[in-house]
Amino acid sequence: METLWVIINVLVLILLIGILFWMQKKHYSFTKRVFAGLGLGVLFGVALQWIYTSTSDVVIKSADWFNLVGYGYVRLLQMMVIPLIMVSIISAIMKLKGGRNLGKMSGLIITVLLATTAVAAAVGITTALAFDLSAVNIQGGEVEQRQGAILEERLGDVEGRTLPQQILDFIPSNPFADMTGARRTSTIAVVIFSAFIGIAVLGLDRKNKEQAETFRGMINAVYGVVMRIVTLVLRLTPYGILALMAKTIATTDLAVIMNLIDFVLASYVALIAMFIIHLILLALFGYNPVTYVKKVFPTLTFAFTSRSSAATIPLNVQTQSKKLGVSEGIANLSASFGATIGQNGCAGIYPAMLAVMIAPTAGIDPTSWSFILTLIVVVMISSFGVAGVGGGATFASLIVLSTMNLPVALAGLLISVEPLIDMGRTALNVNDSMTAGAITGKVMNEVDKDVFNDKNIELDMIQA
Repeated sequence: METLWVIINVLVLILLIGILFWMQKKHYSFTKRVFAGLGLGVLFGVALQWIYTSTSDVVIKSADWFNLVGYGYVRLLQMMVIPLIMVSIISAIMKLKGGRNLGKMSGLIITVLLATTAVAAAVGITTALAFDLSAVNIQGGEVEQRQGAILEERLGDVEGRTLPQQILDFIPSNPFADMTGARRTSTIAVVIFSAFIGIAVLGLDRKNKEQAETFRGMINAVYGVVMRIVTLVLRLTPYGILALMAKTIATTDLAVIMNLIDFVLASYVALIAMFIIHLILLALFGYNPVTYVKKVFPTLTFAFTSRSSAATIPLNVQTQSKKLGVSEGIANLSASFGATIGQNGCAGIYPAMLAVMIAPTAGIDPTSWSFILTLIVVVMISSFGVAGVGGGATFASLIVLSTMNLPVALAGLLISVEPLIDMGRTALNVNDSMTAGAITGKVMNEVDKDVFNDKNIELDMIQA
């Protein structure tokens, strides 16, 4: 009988996919189909939760099938991350008139990412203190204790690593290994390798124009093919969001969430506050916040459901260039850097809140200015090289807590609500990278205002 219910659930998912496919055939806009996928996924997940409960074998086995669509889509996006970054950055740099703009462009993006991370840490600290959060009051079960032990084991990988050692990890020693994602800093390493190729082509222009033009033709051809593949994959976004959201809602244990409801609420208050700060920054640089939100919301929706900043890179780049009017070079750099540097949610707010919660257990006053200022600086520096995939926030927390001489095992007490909070954190991470791109584009006068102000524009690549 259990197998029959699983089959029925899978058939319902296929039916909902059919509805989204019908909407596509009827030429509903990409944004409407994304929202439809989100809404249908939420309703389906709630129905499964209500009928079977989140821990039932039927839901668990059904979710396993849902992953074929949801995480299958995420993997296809991840498949395109490295090729897209490489050809986009090489192509963008080749179009620059000299290398001076590259340094200024990269410097501005990284400055915005790090500055907003420092602000995010301050927001996280303020929120944790306002909600009077403390790890002393949280009781953990066997699963939480086991997670705490795992965190202590992982501490050995990061403990004692100095800032120069962490920066050294960014430099690629084997770019082909980094193309496989072999290291947590692989994305940044590929960005650096690609930048070297682009700069080398600019230098080759002066030495051998013919060879430079030949290479340009090759990269342009590869770029065209890669973008066509990205087009095909991004068309699947509504279906992926449908399955991801249905699975997430159906498998969420509401009882556990209620036990940690203060931390969940505080986390989302901090995330929303930081998102508002992003909008204020954009307004200061001449962007209409309402128009901005409307244009980036589908991308943030995918980031929310997928929980992967890295997987969102293709959609992030296209949203910046096709909807916000940011130049492709800046869009690619900000999306790539933002997936591994200065993540406001995972590397900013979350570690700061954990540190404030855990500090009393080590006899440290979390309200002292010496603790707060040190924590903000540590969070900002530690935000370098945090992987834009699931587990990135945990890694960032390990670095921050160990640097602040705080026990890391207590972070395992929050494992039960980690997926729920991670969705919001990831969306904020992606929004931060788009904010960095938009601000850098405005400063460098590389934003097409007509594209940003066009309220009816869709991602041409997806509609094609």
